[in-house]
Amino acid sequence: MPFTFKQLKIFATVAEHQSYTIASKVLFLTQPAVSMQIKQLEEIVGMPLFERVGKRIGLTEAGDELLHYAKSIAHQIDEAALMLEELKGVERGRLHLTMASTANYFAPQLIAAFRREFPRAEITLDVTNRSGLVDAVEHNRTDMAIMGRPPSGHHLVGIPFIDNPLVVIASPTHPMVHKQPILLSTLANEPFIVREADSGTRMATDRFFNEHNLELIAGMEMNRSEAIKQAVMAELGLGIVSLHTIEMELALKRLVVLEVEDFPIKRQWHIVYRQGKRFAAIPEAFKKFALEQAASLLHIPHY
Repeated sequence: MPFTFKQLKIFATVAEHQSYTIASKVLFLTQPAVSMQIKQLEEIVGMPLFERVGKRIGLTEAGDELLHYAKSIAHQIDEAALMLEELKGVERGRLHLTMASTANYFAPQLIAAFRREFPRAEITLDVTNRSGLVDAVEHNRTDMAIMGRPPSGHHLVGIPFIDNPLVVIASPTHPMVHKQPILLSTLANEPFIVREADSGTRMATDRFFNEHNLELIAGMEMNRSEAIKQAVMAELGLGIVSLHTIEMELALKRLVVLEVEDFPIKRQWHIVYRQGKRFAAIPEAFKKFALEQAASLLHIPHY
């Protein structure tokens, strides 16, 4: 039978005071109870832990070695108890956040603001595609995700917290720049640089064109918004991206947002987590922080 933490605590107290009598008073136990626990511990160890030194007792070599581990175990248990108490009080804790690559253009500002309020929070951030987001949330490999509208049928909860308008972008030298405003039907003849088929942006775009009985011409397909922006700047076609992703390019006049009928496509960013998920204090605090403060902290670029 392995020894217990209670036995180690009694052993360490006897060793500290070099007396069964004093240890029993400190521990609020009877002296026979203390003696019995030490005897049981010595039987488990198979060696004596104390030896008589005059009127007091001292540690044997085995006792001295065991005391080292007993103190270490007690210290770790005290640290664990303190950590759990701090978690209850939102003093510290861990947050594992997973986000769509497009959200990476604004989410760091939100995380930085959160860290200013909770400086001891330990945050792990993963960036992946839509299927990776759904998989991570569904299999509980992350606390929550920042993504567009979550898919149905996956037992996921999605709470919108900030607008995510999708706009049509062009190179400043594209002929369409001088034909604004533009009818949506006109775009049906233009080649587009598009995201991969299972991306949230692509699915929202395809759905939008289908609702208007039009078909989007996919000239090239790319798996990152950054790649689409570069291709559009190189005059390879038009693009449809989140307005959050082009703030710098608009400021530098490297891209233009076209004024197109029924645009922008209105979408929202969501905090997404598994249905029935029980959050620790820090993830719960971040969820509340994002829902309450994101709209005031994050601005949508003007064009």
